Amino acid sequence: MTDQLAFTQENRVRIQAVESSFGPSSKSLSRAGRVLVGEGRLMKLSRKGPQPKVFFLFNDVLVYGSIILHGRWHKKQQVIPLEHIQLEDLEDGLRMKNQWLIRTPRKSFYVGAASHEEKRAWIEHIEDCRARWVRNAGLQPRSDFATTWIPDHASAICMRCSDRFTVTQRRHHCRHCGFVVCGSCSKKRAVIRHIHPVKPVRVCRLCHAGLLAQEEGQPRVRGDSDAKNGSDDDVTVPDDEAYSDEDEGEESMDAHAPNRWLDSQMNWSPYVYLKPDHQVPH
Repeated sequence: MTDQLAFTQENRVRIQAVESSFGPSSKSLSRAGRVLVGEGRLMKLSRKGPQPKVFFLFNDVLVYGSIILHGRWHKKQQVIPLEHIQLEDLEDGLRMKNQWLIRTPRKSFYVGAASHEEKRAWIEHIEDCRARWVRNAGLQPRSDFATTWIPDHASAICMRCSDRFTVTQRRHHCRHCGFVVCGSCSKKRAVIRHIHPVKPVRVCRLCHAGLLAQEEGQPRVRGDSDAKNGSDDDVTVPDDEAYSDEDEGEESMDAHAPNRWLDSQMNWSPYVYLKPDHQVPH
């Protein structure tokens, strides 16, 4: 009983420390039954290339954000329910080693660990927590995941009209197919419900036509990469990239810090922290 009470208090302090590290705009992380399982730094492949992020694994959610002030403070907090996550193991890439794919309904992205051992630990812990949470809470895992964006560096031209990107001809991403497209080919907006239930998001012309056809109960439109042959008129809309703002303005930081995993028994309770070194930032 004493050990359980001690663990409960230590766990509460750690969760409050994580919450406060994101500043006053942080979402509340304190919840009955929530346990901090592990934490560490991973590289996340963004539009600007691999960027360092801090990740916190709880027994029911995965939290991550950007790192500032030598790792003591974080920003751009993202909270993903574990039942909304699907992992895919990957081989090493040209720009990132020890990588894997995290799929979610709103956004799918690549992450990489400092070593193969850390990668395996992250994947095993996430999958174990997810399986336990889904089973114990009686939840149905999601099956509709966002398309993985093709990295900016993978194409020097628009993947719809083949116009070359320049300083003024910026790259954008279609939220439906993930293609790298120019502004002219991505003026359309459409609601993709697993990304946002009501907010229209940027889509390319070809996907826009296909989504309209689906709504009307018609066969989905397919075509070649030259979307400018379509008959739909251009619609000028404000440039809204709010959904990808977490990839902007990344702060620099030191190289990977070792992940700190909080060991446990086979059951969630009681947990014993073997390395209780996470402190409230000050």
